Amino acid sequence: MITARQSRAARALLGWTQETLADKARVALTALKRLESESGLEVFESTRDQVRRAFESAGIVLLSTDKGEGVLLLHDRSDSSR
Repeated sequence: MITARQSRAARALLGWTQETLADKARVALTALKRLESESGLEVFESTRDQVRRAFESAGIVLLSTDKGEGVLLLHDRSDSSR
C-alpha cells in the first residue's frame, strides 16, 4: 500500500505536481490530496492502486520493510548502454 510520504517523495523524484500525478493516475485531484494528507483521511484502495501504477510506469519502485519505507527511481534502461 502506498503511503502519503511515499507519494510525496515519488512526486519529488519525478518533478511532478499533484495535478500532474492526478492526471497520469486518472484520479481526482481531491482524492490525491486525501491520499497525500498526513491527517489519516480515508482513501479508496482503487485510488491508491491507480497512483501506484502511475508511479511504477514512470520507473518508481515503492519500498517497504520492517525498518521503514521509501521510494526508488530506476534509471532509464536505455541510458545504461552509455
